[in-house]
Amino acid sequence: MRVMTSPTPDQARNGRHVVILCHPAPGSFNHSIADTYCKVVRANGHHVVFRDLYAMGFDPILQASERPGAGFLPSPDIARELATIAGGDVFVLIYPIWFGTPPAMMKGYVERVLGSGIGPDAVQRRLQTPLLGNKRLLSFTTSAASNGWLNEQGQERSLRDVFDDYLAHAFGMHSQSHVRFDHITDGLSERFALQYLRDVEDRARRMCAEVAFGDEALLANAGLVGLFAQ
Repeated sequence: MRVMTSPTPDQARNGRHVVILCHPAPGSFNHSIADTYCKVVRANGHHVVFRDLYAMGFDPILQASERPGAGFLPSPDIARELATIAGGDVFVLIYPIWFGTPPAMMKGYVERVLGSGIGPDAVQRRLQTPLLGNKRLLSFTTSAASNGWLNEQGQERSLRDVFDDYLAHAFGMHSQSHVRFDHITDGLSERFALQYLRDVEDRARRMCAEVAFGDEALLANAGLVGLFAQ
């Protein structure tokens, strides 16, 4: 019988987390999620590449020359962005749910950056792309409505099918997971805000552990799931 041993600290590797935030208000709860995630990741010795799309003034409009094909040519701003986020192990998307879908700027980031130069044949064959192939996708979303109400509208399943699962399959990613926070309004109590942010901390620690030591099965065998969830 094969016996798996716990990884040692020397066998761990520091990951690179690309955190992509899409919310127009600097003091939003989405910003608190991003700040919390980045803080925990850095505390675990991992590297953070933080992209605040509104603060950057990111242009979400796809140019004709950026369409995949013989004439494909990434615009200078996209070439710089691709160089900035290259080598990521985890891609973290943080955004609010607006009218049942991600904000247009986030969709534009997918079209212009994450999907840059990727043609339909590669998508249908689920080929691993150079940027996202075998990488982890983690999403945090917020909604003013309750998760129960959104489920009644079919929003959760729709978003998972057309965004989360689609991105993971289209780009040949390792896995995807999604954390949803509901009732995020101006009247959000401090108690619930702190509870939600503790969830973000736990997810960040778990993601650091998965990147550093391997997949979930290895973590469970090594007894590290509980360790990094504390």
